Amino acid sequence: MKIVKMILTGLVALVFIGSASGKLIPGDAANEMATHLGGATNVTMLGCIELLIVLLWFIPRTSLLGGFVAVAYMGGATAVHVVTHQPVIVLLVIQSIIWITIAIRFPETTTRLKGN
Repeated sequence: MKIVKMILTGLVALVFIGSASGKLIPGDAANEMATHLGGATNVTMLGCIELLIVLLWFIPRTSLLGGFVAVAYMGGATAVHVVTHQPVIVLLVIQSIIWITIAIRFPETTTRLKGN
């Protein structure tokens, strides 16, 4: 179970690091995102937020907070994709992986959610 926990934690971090690098490194992808997301300033801010999520995710005392911020961020990204008529299935899969990782890394959250 420890290996699964490490793999899922790394996978979530890899998703956010990849997304942040696509937003922060200048190029065609960043320019295209800037046109859809309201300008280069917004794209830079989103990239910084994604790096903050990764930082929170890996610090043991703040990793649960990082997980919840990641879920909230992905919820906002899903809402933007719905409004702009883009596919949301990948975002929902990533969000599900984040929730599963939170449940595995922090078993007390599932206990609290169940109400036991």
